[in-house]
Amino acid sequence: MMLLIEATELKKDLESGKEFLLFDCRFDLVNPKAGYESYLDGHIPSAIYVDVDHDLASEKNGQNGRHPLPTIEQWLKTCASLGITKDSNIVIYDNQSCMYAVRMWWMLRATGHNKIRLLNGGYAAWLAAGFAGETTERHRSNSSPSPSGNTATDEYKDALLASDILNNLSSKKFVVLDARSADRFRGENETLDPVGGHIPGAINRFFKNNLDANGQFKSADVLAKEFKELLGDTPSESIIHQCGSGITACHNMFAMELAGLKSSMIYPGSWSEWCADPARPIEK
Repeated sequence: MMLLIEATELKKDLESGKEFLLFDCRFDLVNPKAGYESYLDGHIPSAIYVDVDHDLASEKNGQNGRHPLPTIEQWLKTCASLGITKDSNIVIYDNQSCMYAVRMWWMLRATGHNKIRLLNGGYAAWLAAGFAGETTERHRSNSSPSPSGNTATDEYKDALLASDILNNLSSKKFVVLDARSADRFRGENETLDPVGGHIPGAINRFFKNNLDANGQFKSADVLAKEFKELLGDTPSESIIHQCGSGITACHNMFAMELAGLKSSMIYPGSWSEWCADPARPIEK
């Protein structure tokens, strides 16, 4: 299954009547309502809006990070309301170079869904190709598919806890890869979390380094070369992705998958959860 779809191919699929589900994940960390407002202003025809705060995250308690994962039960309920079954073909986009779409991609992947593609370049690429948007809001289904129609799972695959990261400080079995900008990784210019710095021993790759000048993903060959230069001989299954709140960590994981580097893992709580406990060590 391909991981990316281009705007021209998506247009053909929409016109051909091919059966798939389309989701709009536009969002803004600073203004959480901006994504939905953008969706109402115009979106790809047939797309349903998915909210990062309400659909792809659950309630914060001050200790569990800025975008804690929903329980599996909550997530399966959301999937059902979106009409997603285990056999669904899914396309996801946003307007931030897949910055938010990757979170939904990973959550679906981690609960057993495989037929998922991201729109390369997002809504901007759709408009740049000369295609029109629509302003009609597409609503979710009121009748939920039966639970047997969805993937039954009791955990997110490849998701680690803060305790796993703490244990790794001494065992050093895994390499933590931080997707935040270099200045935030160093503990400078921290505006989103109360404490600056990074998890001891982590290395840094800003997620935007996965993109070209047009905000589209670099080629698989280029990504493979760059990750090889960064990670050396460390196998991909020994990589734990992390960021500020578990969103852009998924971007590095996705880029590694594009490069053919599979089976890495995610620490969803990320820096916002890690730094909430003063007993956990930090580096700057």
